[in-house]
Amino acid sequence: MRPLIASIRLDHFRHNYLLARQQHGGRALAVIKANAYGHGALRCAQAVAEVADGFAVACLEEALQLRAGGVRLPILLLEGVFEAAELAEVQAQDLWLVVQNAEQLAMLLAFPASKPFRVWLKMDSGMHRAGFFPADYAAAHGRLVASGKVDAIVKMTHFACADEPESHATALQMAAFDAGCAGLAGESSVANSAAIMIHDAAHRDWARPGIMLYGSTPLPDGHAANVGLKPVMRLSSRVFGVRELPAGEAVGYGASFVTTRPTRVGLIAGGYADGYPRLASTGSPVAIDGHASRIVGRVSMDMMMVELTDLPQAGIGSEVELWGDQVSVNAVAACAGTISYELLCNVKRAQLVYSG
Repeated sequence: MRPLIASIRLDHFRHNYLLARQQHGGRALAVIKANAYGHGALRCAQAVAEVADGFAVACLEEALQLRAGGVRLPILLLEGVFEAAELAEVQAQDLWLVVQNAEQLAMLLAFPASKPFRVWLKMDSGMHRAGFFPADYAAAHGRLVASGKVDAIVKMTHFACADEPESHATALQMAAFDAGCAGLAGESSVANSAAIMIHDAAHRDWARPGIMLYGSTPLPDGHAANVGLKPVMRLSSRVFGVRELPAGEAVGYGASFVTTRPTRVGLIAGGYADGYPRLASTGSPVAIDGHASRIVGRVSMDMMMVELTDLPQAGIGSEVELWGDQVSVNAVAACAGTISYELLCNVKRAQLVYSG
């Protein structure tokens, strides 16, 4: 078997969930959309089924996969429904749903409900992606209450800049949310991972931790609130070829890396078709048999090359950690000019091996 392994430590996932909920207080929906950010939604849900308050996914399809796998805890549809016909399945599967615009509100009000819905009513407090504007929020809330088709309404919003500790945007969004919700009954939910970590004013009834569940932080590297998370995924491969090159030799596509000294280069299984970012080429960190090294040359579709020059003990069969315990996925993402979310979600073709 191709030796590209994504080791998923479910005990780390449980640890991170409990840490997130403890830091926030109240209850927490584990966000496991996009196949749990590439980690396997059903396995992650099962790993915390005894302790979690519920889950959040993007859409009905993701929720149905969890229900088919035996997950009975509450599941929230973060995008709501896309057409009225989905509401019958929402009721049949006992799902919760976000209502974030006038069209979704109209669908729900017109639906011949056999039992009340649990609605999370979203406010656009300043991100301007989705939700009712603060001036329209109370009216939407009132229409839901008057309809008799909901058993509870959770007031919610989403932050644009919670992961930027120096930004004032989060405080402005909180003020807009609180003003728009003034006098309205129901619990509230505003905190994502970054807000759980550093915005105490955002700690309300329900948290919605996402990236922190997987052991990665949305905050700048070195921030004090990063302490305590455990990486869930460890992506690794093995060296299956070695080249001994003199100084002045080019390596890989485009001859973008040229040796400046006698160099040993190891070839490993893994490339951009597996989800490793092509832009994280020469210089991106790796750990080879536990020792720090780097990628050299361009990442190609199925393979990449790593430097073995200063690791004489390394060779055929040596393990290469691409990210995980020694190599931060955030560091790799920074080399690629992206974020850890994208890297984790893009992993494919790797063997997922679960433990814990």
